[in-house]
Amino acid sequence: MTAMPHEPLTQEDVLLEGFLALDTPEGFRAELIEGEIVVTPPPDGDHEKYISRIARQVIRRALVDMDLSGNKGLRLTSAAGQPRDHVIPDITFAPLVADVFGGADSWMPGDGVAMVLEVTSTRPNKDRDVKRRCCARGRIPLYLLVDRDDSTVTLFTDPQNGDYREQHRVPFGKPVPLPEPFGFDLETSDLL
Repeated sequence: MTAMPHEPLTQEDVLLEGFLALDTPEGFRAELIEGEIVVTPPPDGDHEKYISRIARQVIRRALVDMDLSGNKGLRLTSAAGQPRDHVIPDITFAPLVADVFGGADSWMPGDGVAMVLEVTSTRPNKDRDVKRRCCARGRIPLYLLVDRDDSTVTLFTDPQNGDYREQHRVPFGKPVPLPEPFGFDLETSDLL
């Protein structure tokens, strides 16, 4: 977003333009999260295993047909005085009928997204806290976090006032009830 010729660029404009112009190495991903550019290296195999196990269950068991996208850029509402957050969840789920991915730009709004999945990686606090708040501000209804450090799965629900008001946390091996449009208990025993 470039300022008009008679308007000076703000710090937020410069940050956003610099972020959008980044050319990250193959496999790396860059996000603009709460005013900070975060570059993450490619994930390890266990990270991808957890994603695969959960995605398969959602595709097979959800009450409605789900579409999913790995590494889809979401442009979300930001905290006051900062450029829009640009986050890339590990998996973004949306009802197939909504067709939110078809024709979407590299960075799309979170409208129509039912849930995002994050698996902790090299910066676990970004997944646990910062990205969670970004998704809550963006009104993503469900934020599912697989925390590899403490072997838990947490479902965050009811986004309000910049965070999720409810959370349901279980250790690996216990089911996590996913509300509609998913409507099933996510099994986590294969994450052990």
